[in-house]
Amino acid sequence: MLPKISDAEWEVMKIIWSSSKITSSEIINELNDKSKWTSSTIKSLINRLLNKKAISFEKKSKEYFYYSLVSEKECIKEESESFVNRVFNGSFNSMFVNFVKSESLSEEDIEELRQILNTSKNRGEM
Repeated sequence: MLPKISDAEWEVMKIIWSSSKITSSEIINELNDKSKWTSSTIKSLINRLLNKKAISFEKKSKEYFYYSLVSEKECIKEESESFVNRVFNGSFNSMFVNFVKSESLSEEDIEELRQILNTSKNRGEM
């Protein structure tokens, strides 16, 4: 069972996922460019992720190096399924139709979707 990660925690996780091991100072520096959070807010988010067992750390000298305990791919999959269940009553078809109708898709986007659907169909996933 994957931990439930809040929107703010996702921002921290994205940074942790992009590195094998990273210090809180490095996380704070990266998030300072993207948000207006204080360093204490970011440290609180890190602690929440530690408590949820989404991340862990390794101490070297006086420095703590944080790393992910959960896969980005698995978290995205679970979050996607949760979204589809919440918003579209579990229907991927409804979500897909809504997305296609509400977005202006380029020819490249349409061709890429065609290729994905054809590949899925050929593998028997549809």
